[in-house]
Amino acid sequence: MKQIIQDLSSGETLLIDSPRPAPSAGSMIIDTKCSLISVGTERMLVDFGKASLLSKARQQPDKVLQVLAKIRTDGLSPTLEAVRSKLSQPIPLGYSNVGTISDVGPAIRGFKAGDRVVSNGPHAETVRVPQNLCAQIPDNVPDEHAAFTIVGSIGLQGVRLAQPTLGEAFVVMGAGLIGLMTIQILLANGCRVLAMDFDGSKLALAKSWGAEICNLSENADPVGAGMAFSAGRGVDAVLITASTKSNDPVHHAAQMCRTRGRIVLVGVTGLNLLRDDFYQKELSFQVSCSYGPGRYDSSYEESGQDYPLGFVRWTEQRNFEAILDLMSTGKINVSSMISKTLPFEEAPAAFQHLTNDTSLLGVVMKYESTVEARAQRTIKIATPSASKKIDKPRIAVIGAGNYSSRILVPALKKIGANVGPIITSGGLSGAITARRFDVEEAGTDIDRVLNDIEIPAAVVATQHNTHASITARLLEAGKSVFVEKPLAIDRDQLEMVRSAYEKQAAEGGSARLMVGYNRRYSPYTIKIKSLLDKVNGPKSFIMTMNAGAIPADVWIQNPDIGGGRIIGEACHLIDLMRFLCGHEIVHIMAQGMGENRSEAITEDKAIILLQFADGSHGSIHYLANGAASFPKERIEVFANSGTLQIDNFKSLRGFDWPGFRKKSGLKQDKGQEVCIKTFYDAICNGTASPIPPEEIFEIAEATIRAAEILREQK
Repeated sequence: MKQIIQDLSSGETLLIDSPRPAPSAGSMIIDTKCSLISVGTERMLVDFGKASLLSKARQQPDKVLQVLAKIRTDGLSPTLEAVRSKLSQPIPLGYSNVGTISDVGPAIRGFKAGDRVVSNGPHAETVRVPQNLCAQIPDNVPDEHAAFTIVGSIGLQGVRLAQPTLGEAFVVMGAGLIGLMTIQILLANGCRVLAMDFDGSKLALAKSWGAEICNLSENADPVGAGMAFSAGRGVDAVLITASTKSNDPVHHAAQMCRTRGRIVLVGVTGLNLLRDDFYQKELSFQVSCSYGPGRYDSSYEESGQDYPLGFVRWTEQRNFEAILDLMSTGKINVSSMISKTLPFEEAPAAFQHLTNDTSLLGVVMKYESTVEARAQRTIKIATPSASKKIDKPRIAVIGAGNYSSRILVPALKKIGANVGPIITSGGLSGAITARRFDVEEAGTDIDRVLNDIEIPAAVVATQHNTHASITARLLEAGKSVFVEKPLAIDRDQLEMVRSAYEKQAAEGGSARLMVGYNRRYSPYTIKIKSLLDKVNGPKSFIMTMNAGAIPADVWIQNPDIGGGRIIGEACHLIDLMRFLCGHEIVHIMAQGMGENRSEAITEDKAIILLQFADGSHGSIHYLANGAASFPKERIEVFANSGTLQIDNFKSLRGFDWPGFRKKSGLKQDKGQEVCIKTFYDAICNGTASPIPPEEIFEIAEATIRAAEILREQK
């Protein structure tokens, strides 16, 4: 199937091939019939992509501060690599999709195959959308009209926040798509509406529906127009649906409002507010969040957990349904807002004209490709020439998220590995990564890897809760597996992997199991290891990870999805200490921060104590409450009347250590490339797993136990 993406580094809008998404629990597969280009919003994305790097930085000053902080801690080179990698990740365009459901996942409520629905899916021939972001279309609403539903719900949420009552006087600043939908919604509420814009043709539409207008291109005074419209009393409320960097819309809105009037920002505008504008009239100001309650709440949008209607009357989905009802009853007319209809295949050219034609309102794209054209779950991305053909074992990559696309796949390509296919659930990220690194295939069907005897190994880099099940399936199929940590997030998952590994080994299999504990492959770690191997007797370790704060609602903090940060990240240091010591872990203790009112998560501020069979011991300080400017990782070893210290994997110093003083490099090196290379070399050369399997299971069990101890303290 085909999909539209925006390249944020070059500014190109591309129509690319992508595998058909895989079905998933709580989501539906929808074959698209039409989608709406929301000209204002998507123009901003296209313009941002075309802007220079300096201009991009000026538009995102908060991101610049993050980059500067990363330079201070990690160095210039890795920071530049991270920035380039981030900008090289294209994004899908579109959020107003109409189509027919072809497949529904388990536990879907109220939808079935064959239903005609609207969703916030992107511009793609087939989309996968969670059920709470879809709504069924009434029979008398055409596809082209239903495509305006999502845009209309943005305006509707702004109207709901403004709480209009019958007969009130409203001003709508900005008569673009959202503004025009907002005007009709207010008129349907029995309000008087004054529309303001610089485009006379858009204002003419508003006037034809019964709104009064103020054409700002004719040097009209917006405040004077608002006061005249309200008979000198001041308007009851202003909805700002314009997109501008100017502070004028908010300032003018405040001046034209009555005492205790309401201002709701639906669009984008400058926000240097003047206190006097709001103080004397006791005005209220609110920013509207997209489609309504549920937006950006993963439990609602991704997990399908609805809000009780009696307590949250209007959610995202119920706002979609309300807009469709208004269309069905003729209260909203969108036919006059369709500026152009075009075939989906012509979309890239259409997007390139968005910045030049400001008169456009709604551009509807029609999708007419065959079922067969959309059905492929494995697609060819590149066809290597004979001179480029690689006579090495193939290694599949399952997952194309940030770490996979930034670290693992580039490292595999750098060492000359035969990579492919790249398998992802949604398809797009895998297709983008395959295109970027000249990988031959991308797909959404893991059976493609399991059943192919010419693929002896795979990398697993999906969400943490899926690592164990995918790894077990691969091992059962006789595949060697490199798992991006963690191996498992609980004991049941760990036993699943252990059982699969032991079963294939007992049956004479030679599958290797490796976890991406890359710190042990850093050149600084290797140097410490060589120095410690000459020391007789136990050692003392202090390892600190200044992890940085992550909001409580981010997936890695969820014990059922990410496993929590101890299992998801602190496992690196448990492995590193085990590696440097070289002896079995015999005892584990842990202490987290005490429960308090200020920290929603305490598990990620913890101390883990390890005791080893040779008498060595160590503490891991995993802390998410430190300064971003402080180095992220510090490793200290005390032994032989001397001390060794790694500073953020950029340098190693010896204090009173015989024969060693310092080792440093030009950039930070956490051993990521060597880690994956060591695994691939074992596949190529037929050698054993780089990390002994019993050690891998020992580290996984120790990490899970540490997390259990911390959770038992709550």
